[in-house]
Amino acid sequence: MTEFLRGIMPAWSIAPLMTIIIATIGCTVALSLHRLLTGLLRRLASGSIGLTDDILLDQLIKPTRWIAIALGLGIALNAAPLDGAATRFVERTAGFIVPMLIGWLALASLRALQHIVDARSDIAAADNLAARRRRTRIGILARIGAFTIIFLTICMMLLSIPAIRSVGVTLMASAGLAGLAVGAAAQPALKNLIAGIQMAFSEPIRIDDVVIIEGEWGRIEEIRLTYVVVRIWDERRLIVPISRFLESSFQNWTRKSSALLGTAFLYVDPTADVAAIRQRLDDVVRPHPHWDGRVIGLQVTDIRPDVMELRALVSAADAGKAFDLRCDVREAMMAFIAADLPDALPRTRAQFLGQSTAAAAG
Repeated sequence: MTEFLRGIMPAWSIAPLMTIIIATIGCTVALSLHRLLTGLLRRLASGSIGLTDDILLDQLIKPTRWIAIALGLGIALNAAPLDGAATRFVERTAGFIVPMLIGWLALASLRALQHIVDARSDIAAADNLAARRRRTRIGILARIGAFTIIFLTICMMLLSIPAIRSVGVTLMASAGLAGLAVGAAAQPALKNLIAGIQMAFSEPIRIDDVVIIEGEWGRIEEIRLTYVVVRIWDERRLIVPISRFLESSFQNWTRKSSALLGTAFLYVDPTADVAAIRQRLDDVVRPHPHWDGRVIGLQVTDIRPDVMELRALVSAADAGKAFDLRCDVREAMMAFIAADLPDALPRTRAQFLGQSTAAAAG
């Protein structure tokens, strides 16, 4: 083919044209092999039961396609007629692009791993403690890993440029002072970053935990490297620095289990029939769909001159069901007292001394 081109083209244009033709052939062969292999893997994945192979293919198909193109170009250009300047240009370009492709592949693999763990961890289940623990840990570690991969990829790309590499050697003497200055300026960010790494292993909170923080009731929606997003019950979002969960106290209602005890206080007349009220509570709670079958009880917790305080104690599978059950218990019990035990409603007693004295004299 080279002899044919020499007969129809100037000598100076033969080498570039041959390089383009060889590079095109290399890219075409690489893309064809990648498409063939991808189609075969997709066919195998469609016959499997789990989602692991599907997630891996979806995340890795794009970076592997460009890696295949780079490999095809590298093999083709080794056989191309390149002069010294062109060879140096190809080597420097490869030194800049190859780390980027490797970093892209590493990020895609990390993202695939996170999606696989999320798919296997169903937090919609009633007993989701283990699932929330896995999601929280993989979420934090994936963000830390992504930051590390991006940082190392940029460093490798910059080190492939001789000018920047020589400047880096020159600046090594002042790196200590610069590091101290940057560390002092970025102390809050570094503090939250280290707190995020610590949280991945100590796990004071997890995804979908029910917490009370800053006087607000909500669920942990996102855990980032430096902050946590809490979804408040009324759909607001509370942004809390991640160090706040390690340095200050807060309530975690789902630390060990999502099951909770709920209380409903009733205030009745001191002469009320407590046994009848207790029996009515049992009739209301036992058939209720939110009661988990663990705890039900009514106790007299306080007596004052005008009222008697009753505490209805019930249990539910999670915080949302416990709240709804408490509200239903209050409503049903007050309706029962008003309809069947009206004398049990609180009353204000007063003694008029003048009238009682006149009545005694009469």
